[in-house]
Amino acid sequence: MCYKSYETEGLTCMLVFAIIAAVLGMFQFGYNTGVINAPQIILQEFISDIYEKRTGNVITDGFNELIWSITVSIFAIGGMVGGISGGAIANRFGRKGGLLLNNIFAILGGALMGLSKVSRSIEMLIIGRLIIGFNCGLNTALVPMYLSEISPVSIRGGLGTVNQLAVTVGLLLSQVFGINFLLGTAQGWPYLLAIAIIPAVLQLCLLPLCPESPRFLLISKQQEFHAREGLKRLRNSSNIEKDIEEMKAEERASQHEVKITMMELIKNKRLQLPLIIGIIMQLSQQLSGINAVFYYSTGLFVAAGLSEETSKYATIGVGCVMVIMTLVSIPLMDRAGRRTLHLYGLGGMFIFSIFITISLLVKFMYSWVTYLSVVSTLGYVVFFAIGPGSIPWMITAELFSQGPRPAAMSIAVLVNWLANFVVGLVFPHMQKGLSDYTFLPFTALLAIFWTFTYKKVPETRNKTFEEISALFRRDEVLNANGMNIDTTSRYRSTEGPVAEEKSVESYGTFSQTGGGLPTQDQHL
Repeated sequence: MCYKSYETEGLTCMLVFAIIAAVLGMFQFGYNTGVINAPQIILQEFISDIYEKRTGNVITDGFNELIWSITVSIFAIGGMVGGISGGAIANRFGRKGGLLLNNIFAILGGALMGLSKVSRSIEMLIIGRLIIGFNCGLNTALVPMYLSEISPVSIRGGLGTVNQLAVTVGLLLSQVFGINFLLGTAQGWPYLLAIAIIPAVLQLCLLPLCPESPRFLLISKQQEFHAREGLKRLRNSSNIEKDIEEMKAEERASQHEVKITMMELIKNKRLQLPLIIGIIMQLSQQLSGINAVFYYSTGLFVAAGLSEETSKYATIGVGCVMVIMTLVSIPLMDRAGRRTLHLYGLGGMFIFSIFITISLLVKFMYSWVTYLSVVSTLGYVVFFAIGPGSIPWMITAELFSQGPRPAAMSIAVLVNWLANFVVGLVFPHMQKGLSDYTFLPFTALLAIFWTFTYKKVPETRNKTFEEISALFRRDEVLNANGMNIDTTSRYRSTEGPVAEEKSVESYGTFSQTGGGLPTQDQHL
């Protein structure tokens, strides 16, 4: 019944179930990113209390701030290590297997953080944050990879957006649970941090019922029988030859790339362009300034003239807007296209970042400027959810064939976490140094990222992995929209048992970006 209801969209009960089970990892990422901010003052008091009882001396403000910054930033360090480990773990244990194994780190990290108060141990809190960071970094590499490989081509974009939806829901719940009358108290903060155990246990219960990535089984493990069985479950149909043939075509085209390492990927000239695109897309997400809003939105609203209590609720409103707009973007992803939505998202953020700067500059001149600040921040978040929030995770997995994909995801995730760490570390100093002009560097970066996306990023909507990979082959190429497109290679597109040859020109240009945005390949 479930399959018949969603047959036209390609959704089935098992596919939906597998998606829900997998994105619990991205929920974990979102929750642990935001959870540490609400109880900051309480946790700093905990650090002071433990230090005084151990040494008999009162901790200095500078040393307390240092320990606190280590507690916060070590999460990103763990994320970088987890992200760079993603490719090796995905190749050795599989996408599903890696996710299951990763839950051990989530349970261990959550337990250490939750027990740190009763154990009166600052070290347990810091080590717990490091381990949960490793878990989240690994999730950001494995979950998009798994989802991209189990999703039908026609709805891969929409399902990829579910990654970001899970992140935003996690962020929102961490904000809600962290308010003063729930768990943001001296008694409640251990439970607030230990909640990370719940999605890990839930995933351990649900994910074993889901199939491993059929693409991984067929191409990496040469287990065609198990790949077919998994596809039948995911598609709820025996008519899976189109998917199998598409995977085999990718396998034939990338046999020399099987289990490519990160260093081999970096040195491979044919893969350098998609790697650069993947890296810049990740940077466009983190260096857009969105984490400055997530980490410091309460302070921004206070600076704009709102009371502290009102600012906290406005921050929760930001989280609600993120969730709603991510839901809105799901059907748009496979209609408008990745490139188009990313351009709209970056462009909208560019405009609203200017309004945020204006509102900070003239906040003392007019009373209505306070509302301009709130509206500008919400608009900034809306456009982030439309494009940069979800597309970088998805398009990086799409730009590479099966062989280099794990290594590419590892590099992309490492860059993402590194940029996340840098923004969290630098933004407070930017606020002190630039004051009301704090968002201007992000405005300039958004302009650069928009230009790069317009000139270099291809549209991947409704293309198979092999078709996307073909765009970067350098045998005999034609330059269009800043990309190298192979005009002589021919690939087989199957409809059931009948195969029809298509040249790259039939799907390799980027004029179908949707949304009416102009392209540079219309001369083709």
